Amino acid sequence: MRLAYVATVCIFSFAGCGDPTASSNTSFGTEVTSETTMGASGGTQAATTRADGTTAAASGHSTGVAPIFDVGANGETETTGGIGMSCKVGDDIDAPQPCVDVAPPDSFEPAVQWQWLGGANGQSDVLATPLVANLTDDNGDGAIDLCDIPDVVVIATAGSAVGPGNIYVLDGATGTEHFRIETQVYTPHYPALGDLDGDGVPEIVAATLTNLIAFRHDGTVLWHSTDTVTTASNAISLADLEADGDVEIIFDGAVFDHNGVRQWAGVTSFLNTAADLDDDGDLEVITGGSAYDPEGNLLWSSPDESAHPHVADLDLDGQPEVLFVSLSGITVVQHDGTVTVTDAVPNLSRWRPAAIHDMDGDGAPEIAIGAADSYSVIETDLSANWTATVADNTGYAAGTAFDFLGDGSAEAMYADESTLFVFDDAGNPLLTTPRTSWTQWENPIVVDVDNDGSAEIVVVSNGSYGIEGSPPVQVIRDVEDRWIPARRIWNQHGYHVTNVREDGTIPTVQPKNWLTLNTFRTQAQIGVDGVCEPAG
Repeated sequence: MRLAYVATVCIFSFAGCGDPTASSNTSFGTEVTSETTMGASGGTQAATTRADGTTAAASGHSTGVAPIFDVGANGETETTGGIGMSCKVGDDIDAPQPCVDVAPPDSFEPAVQWQWLGGANGQSDVLATPLVANLTDDNGDGAIDLCDIPDVVVIATAGSAVGPGNIYVLDGATGTEHFRIETQVYTPHYPALGDLDGDGVPEIVAATLTNLIAFRHDGTVLWHSTDTVTTASNAISLADLEADGDVEIIFDGAVFDHNGVRQWAGVTSFLNTAADLDDDGDLEVITGGSAYDPEGNLLWSSPDESAHPHVADLDLDGQPEVLFVSLSGITVVQHDGTVTVTDAVPNLSRWRPAAIHDMDGDGAPEIAIGAADSYSVIETDLSANWTATVADNTGYAAGTAFDFLGDGSAEAMYADESTLFVFDDAGNPLLTTPRTSWTQWENPIVVDVDNDGSAEIVVVSNGSYGIEGSPPVQVIRDVEDRWIPARRIWNQHGYHVTNVREDGTIPTVQPKNWLTLNTFRTQAQIGVDGVCEPAG
């Protein structure tokens, strides 16, 4: 069926609804026609048509073209519940209340909200996971806070997803380019957003080919590390390891202070995380298959130094486990370093970052994980609930999950070389939409990107082995914005909700995620009082 929408803004009564006149998007208010078609497996495939009648498919990119968007519906939208009325963070994400928002029946009807077609000089290849936080004062009140529209941060390159590129900051409601940071960084690597200098506004931490670099929220350089690094497909994480108010930076097995000075180095790694495994009040650094204390002392090692770490309470004993995923499959290590599972299910799990979430509403976590030709949701005993066919032979992409309808059953998501999938709890595609990538560790994210009280999906694309890429950035929403509220931030590849507040500040004492949400690399629902725990 064909559905026509007229772009509108501020049709909801949520805090932070922005002024459309502040946007420089010259297409704002034009009619954009979106078409949805049933996929081969009964899912919905989102497509869009530009206001000028041309299709917004993978037919090339043009520099300086205004984003394609479809914000709001026809003014008669039924919406889910509200977000908090304060412009400031009102909770410390350590005591979530039960989630109460439920979407109306049959509310999974996705459509493209906007697409960014690339930046200057042909920069239309985006590989790294997109990030979202508030970096701009959109309502002109002199403050950058939750009453502003979130911003999407990506690195774009020209002609290849590997090499020098520029960071772009895009308006979350329309995709309009706020600014490009002219100092080039290197990709593939995975930046992070977070408040390093205590001013209450996030900085952008990225890497050149040889050094870490931090930018202020306006794109000016804060510092350039004198310690050299080797940049490859490494992810940056931010955490206050010693609970002293100073944020540390974790990159390629090393820890740097908030000024970019290296403190110590362990085993090199691609991905990392930090968690208080031994309940001593400090965070351990988990990188390269090993755990280190904040001073860099080795606590324990797993058998595989190249494995990707995830922290959750997998056996529901109140203690965290570390789930490692490597080329040999899944290894599980208890919080004290005891290895309980080694190199399991390599046919289902092969060196791809996982997502951990209660997928079926049974109160226990499941693991969403991929291999070259499959994506699966498996139980913590490593038996498969379902397995779907995907195509990811060229790389090692990650996935995520979110309960879009608030029914206690989360939808798993994965973006392979050609398609973004959203699966129901039986593994059937609810959504397939084109994207292109040679795939690395990137994943789609779920975030309330336009501050309207309804979740959206953000997915990136790049040219794939000579094939012209899909739009570098796409935002997908429900056609009537009925999906339940989500947080308005995704600040790093190793995102696990409690690692960052919604305003981009890093908690001095990071709440133990496994005692509340028990998720990893997935998004949290949000209610009037902040983060809430889903039903289940």
